[in-house]
Amino acid sequence: MKNITITLDEETARWVRIEAAKRGTSVSRLVGHMLGERRQEESERRAALERYMARPREALKDAGSSYPSRGQLYDRSVLR
Repeated sequence: MKNITITLDEETARWVRIEAAKRGTSVSRLVGHMLGERRQEESERRAALERYMARPREALKDAGSSYPSRGQLYDRSVLR
């Protein structure tokens, strides 16, 4: 573990102290846990983007055909 110092505005500091107390933990552990979750989410998001970008491109229409009209795209009877 590595100790760091952070600076918070009064309102945020009050909130984090209350949240830590509600969860029965210290402010340090709560902030560390929140940052760890954020890091994990960012890592998962980055991996998903990389998987998506690695997929082969797919044509939106067949060669020689035209794109559907706005009316066809928003045809309510088809969407029901």
